[in-house]
Amino acid sequence: MKAMRFTEFGERPTIVDLPDPSPNAGGIVLEVKAAGLCRSDWHGWMGHDPDVTLPHVPGHELAGVVAAIGDNVRRWRVGDRVTLPFCLGCGACPECESGNQQVCPNQFQPGFTHAGGFAEYVALDYADTNLVALPDSLDYVSAASLGCRFVTAFRAVVDQGRVSPDEWVAVHGCGGVGLSAVMVAHALGAKVVAVDISDEALGLAAAVGADSTIHGSRTADVPAAIHETTGGGAHLSLDALGHPQTCANSVACLRRRGRHVQVGLLPDRGEGLALPFGRIISHELEFIGSHGMPAHRYPELLAMIEANKLNPARLVTKTITLDAAVDALVALEHSSTVGVTVIDRL
Repeated sequence: MKAMRFTEFGERPTIVDLPDPSPNAGGIVLEVKAAGLCRSDWHGWMGHDPDVTLPHVPGHELAGVVAAIGDNVRRWRVGDRVTLPFCLGCGACPECESGNQQVCPNQFQPGFTHAGGFAEYVALDYADTNLVALPDSLDYVSAASLGCRFVTAFRAVVDQGRVSPDEWVAVHGCGGVGLSAVMVAHALGAKVVAVDISDEALGLAAAVGADSTIHGSRTADVPAAIHETTGGGAHLSLDALGHPQTCANSVACLRRRGRHVQVGLLPDRGEGLALPFGRIISHELEFIGSHGMPAHRYPELLAMIEANKLNPARLVTKTITLDAAVDALVALEHSSTVGVTVIDRL
């Protein structure tokens, strides 16, 4: 099969021919029809993820067709159209049994713990627990765009953030996750203020549901501007970027008893991160982490897509070939591309 592979961290990947994979007893082989290109793939290529071992095939946002099944797979057949979360829970641990496969300690992550989907085929474990059937109305490109950014935003807003209609939601960072969060919050009846330093990103945020936008680099005090816009502060605020400043701004923009959800990855040691703990205590603010979404939560999301309440295709601004994805991956650190890029010609 044709695949993108790198053999050293930070060195340019190449397109190579590799043996076709075979399924494990509880797994499947997916014929990849589309794969999202995400900044997390860049972090893996740079060696920032300790789970990535060399040589490695990246790619964690996938959609395609079941090409082969293991002996113990019961729910799926060859030819099924499927997608999947980027964290595949084992299905047997206490976390999985409680429905929280997204924090399974034994999780299988294509593109990180194992070979990923920047290839014509990929082997995936824990199939019965984690695969999601695609409705006929959902194309592969749109389905691939759900795999990390959209489902992460959905769970961050709905499950972790507990958004309610007419609440104010602040979204800090309008990349793929942030734009998805804007769309989801708007669809659920919330009012949204979006923050970014790109006019183009803010324009897209407004187009998909933001009621107000704030340009971060042209605003002297972002939290104060949000307090003014919302009449007292956001009920729910998300750091969708993962930067000490956006995290601090997200907490500071909350009204009393507000909820901050941290979606973007921050440095493990918290370098440069200063949080107002006195305010967090006195205002009873919540600081919540959010990591992906389990497969059993997809039906609500897919129902909203089929009802035209959500349209993830609006966030896909570019489709490319697997060959072109090499340059696109390398350039992600400084890329100015707004929205989601998907590989759809492998």
